[in-house]
Amino acid sequence: MSIIDDLKLQYRTGGIAQQLIFWNVGLFVVPEVVFAILGLFIEGINYLPYVSLDSMPTALAWKPWSIVTYAVFHSGIFHLLFNMVVLHFSTRLFTTYFNQKQLLGLYILGGIFAGIIYIVSYLVFPALENSSATLVGASGSIMAILFATVAYNPYMEIRLMFLGIIKLWHIAAVFIVLDLIQLPTSNTGGHLAHLGGALFGYLFIVLLKKGTDLTDGVSKIIGFFVNKSRSKQNKTPFKKVYRNYNPASPSSSSSRIVKKDKTQQQIDEILDKIGVSGYDSLSKEEKDFLLRAGK
Repeated sequence: MSIIDDLKLQYRTGGIAQQLIFWNVGLFVVPEVVFAILGLFIEGINYLPYVSLDSMPTALAWKPWSIVTYAVFHSGIFHLLFNMVVLHFSTRLFTTYFNQKQLLGLYILGGIFAGIIYIVSYLVFPALENSSATLVGASGSIMAILFATVAYNPYMEIRLMFLGIIKLWHIAAVFIVLDLIQLPTSNTGGHLAHLGGALFGYLFIVLLKKGTDLTDGVSKIIGFFVNKSRSKQNKTPFKKVYRNYNPASPSSSSSRIVKKDKTQQQIDEILDKIGVSGYDSLSKEEKDFLLRAGK
């Protein structure tokens, strides 16, 4: 199995959490490589202004997509690495209690809410009124996911290297304090977006306990387009086939059904193993089998 095939298989079987990491990494690496090459011909060319969120709301008129795209682009390799480590940590905690659809919906809505808080802050706070800035990074979305888990179970125990076992709310408190301390020093808008994401995560749990799932609408919209795409792929021209039917034939349809059921059973067993022990626990033969079954 090649590296590309292995990555494709991990993407298909890793769930939303891993797919979000793939998208964030891909949307950093690919544009960086492309624009590095273009920079040899066009001086100063940069893609970030077209995907970043501006503090001035008027900028949304010519790039309305930026309220979403800013949350999947990053300004540097260390910015990306730190966010992906925290995203991996936060999604593992979140999916202990909630499903994959809620994770994706919260990532999107948390990023949008954090972006709105960022823009409103530059309109409301006097110290920011006469300044402008741009925002990129998944931090707002990640904070929404982390703080949703904190709001649901603040006393969840986490084992950290050198620190031993601590409560989840201790980690959340450190993030909040760091953002508040750094507000007047640097990246003020970014820290406000972090706090906005944390607030949305908390509100998500409060409303969910009252019977309102804020991510429900996002799940339905995404599901609609996914189902529409699948229905188009499954539409094939009708072809009439003539054959002689022989009930005694060993190649009857029943034998094919048994074979399909056995294959599906093996796939289910491998996916269950991934769910319990992770993708890395699979043997080479199991990985190869999944790759062939997915083609």
